[in-house]
Amino acid sequence: MYYNGLYHLFYQYNPKGAVWGNIVWAHSVSTDLINWKPLEPAIYPSKPFDQYGCWSGSATILPGNRPIIMYTGIIDENNTQVQNYAVPANYSDPYLKEWVKPNNNPLVFPVGVNKTAFRDPTTAWWGQDGHWRLVVGSRRKHRGMAYLYRSKDFMKWTKAQHPLHSSAKTGMWECPDFYPVSMDSKNGLDTSVENGNIKHVLKVSLDETRYEYYTLGTYFRNKDKYIPDNTSVDGWAGLRYDYGNFYASKTFFDPSQNRRILWGWSNESDTAQEDVKKGWAGIQAIPRKIWLDTSGKQLIQWPIQELETLRGKEVHLSNQKLNLGDHMEIKGITAAQADVEVIFSFTSLDKAEQFDSSWADIDAQQLCSLKGSTVQGGVGPFGLLTLASEHLEEFTPVFFRVFKATDKHVVLMCSDASSSSLNKKPYKPSFAGFMNVDLTDKKLSLRSLIDHSVVESFGGGGKTCITSRVYPTLAVSTNAHLYAFNNGSETISIENLSAWSMEKPLQMN
Repeated sequence: MYYNGLYHLFYQYNPKGAVWGNIVWAHSVSTDLINWKPLEPAIYPSKPFDQYGCWSGSATILPGNRPIIMYTGIIDENNTQVQNYAVPANYSDPYLKEWVKPNNNPLVFPVGVNKTAFRDPTTAWWGQDGHWRLVVGSRRKHRGMAYLYRSKDFMKWTKAQHPLHSSAKTGMWECPDFYPVSMDSKNGLDTSVENGNIKHVLKVSLDETRYEYYTLGTYFRNKDKYIPDNTSVDGWAGLRYDYGNFYASKTFFDPSQNRRILWGWSNESDTAQEDVKKGWAGIQAIPRKIWLDTSGKQLIQWPIQELETLRGKEVHLSNQKLNLGDHMEIKGITAAQADVEVIFSFTSLDKAEQFDSSWADIDAQQLCSLKGSTVQGGVGPFGLLTLASEHLEEFTPVFFRVFKATDKHVVLMCSDASSSSLNKKPYKPSFAGFMNVDLTDKKLSLRSLIDHSVVESFGGGGKTCITSRVYPTLAVSTNAHLYAFNNGSETISIENLSAWSMEKPLQMN
């Protein structure tokens, strides 16, 4: 949240080790979302209403500029979940270092719901009828549920007769997020905005897949019902913020710059033994500004502009040809810690491979496994080889491949970790997503943020985003290399490429 000139990040943390357990609400503050000062945990198990755990939740700013946190408490060994609140001990403390959990907790009990699947309350929004509303994630058997609660004073909450939204065969909905987006502007909106030319976003984290999905739709405030557009699908076939290692995300409205910021957690793909050995596990992805695409059918994400303050030495290329089999090294930067922006172009789509009708039944990740960066194609595969060893024993390719379907072209974007490490123990998936982009100008853009064990990539100006966690053994530090490549028969041009060495923040957790 943003409060009195400071950004506050609260996150689930185990102070006793690099494995899950002993969870507290860790707390860090920042003036720029880049440099972070760690503080003492804000919330930790200490009362009967959370003695078995303090799980996820959200912050809301109440009238009078008073922040309040709603969080899930575990009250017994049976994993019974309730919703509690905490408030600052001293509102004049700019860091809000100490938080108090009043004794009138819990505020919300699991009445008429699955008591072991009832968690992660959202930021609340204020309705024109004088009621606060929030959503709690749950499931009823195998049906994902977003239960709605109302309150006049934020203390006494009543469950609505029907959920805000639900969907069959999707399982537990964790970490729900519900917020408005403007149809006219890239600017963000306060969570309580209900009027104007807007759509609403409902994002859920599916416990069964460990991926996140969102829909765009209409919030009918008089009925307290959310209806997704017919272009948005609930569940596994739906839209995703990120098609890689990205979960338990949360957005907040930043009033200082009128933007909505997305935070996401990227957990490790290595073994738990390696996590313990290095002493930490899990990272926050780079904060992203998020807004509605002009099509109204999906969201756009882009790294916050403050990240550019870490850019150091720059190299630039333009009008470079990549023929079939070419690998061009991008020299002069720290390839293990870099920011790369590139526009690729091509003269024709005639060589695009036919999109096999049988692929309609598989997802993009499976198609990327079949059609990796080393499988020769027509228009593509082309893109970047990140965190590559000198002789390409290890590399993480981020690339595009264009297919020709019956009435359109299909763009596949991949971030393929299968060749990222000679170590066989880590999980090395071929993450991928289809990208809905206009190819009239025969150009595709890519931005990749490379940071040792993570590659965050943004295709088509942020239409498709993929985060990969990788653990090279050779392509480490100064032994890491960066290449542009093409393995398709259609010649690809690097129209423009800019790459920067990235500095470390001055303050890090």
